[in-house]
Amino acid sequence: MKKHLRPLILSGIGFVVGILNGLFGAGGGIAAVVLLKKFGFSAAENKSADRMAHATSVALVFALTIFSAALYLLQGRVALNDALPYIPGGIVGSAAGAVLLKKISTLWLKRIFAVFMLYTAFRLVFG
Repeated sequence: MKKHLRPLILSGIGFVVGILNGLFGAGGGIAAVVLLKKFGFSAAENKSADRMAHATSVALVFALTIFSAALYLLQGRVALNDALPYIPGGIVGSAAGAVLLKKISTLWLKRIFAVFMLYTAFRLVFG
């Protein structure tokens, strides 16, 4: 990728992920990982490109989710009291996931993610 195009491409990734995050919640993170691996972090340049893409995706989705949540709250589409019971467990789960990301091999991360995606796709198609 040409250096002068890199900021434009990375902003485009942010745009796509932002749209998906706004539409589907944190589902934009899936696209972020794929796009970051393709255009953001080259495996040839960095041995931990997969892990960097995952971690960067989480940071990106965090910022987008805060913004989307604020918009939903301001528009009255969600009440903060409805979300509060999930937050403590989500924080503990996030910390556990960050620790596990360093300990699980890339191969197993891919396999676990693939099973999760297949389950999600099945649920979406067959409801």
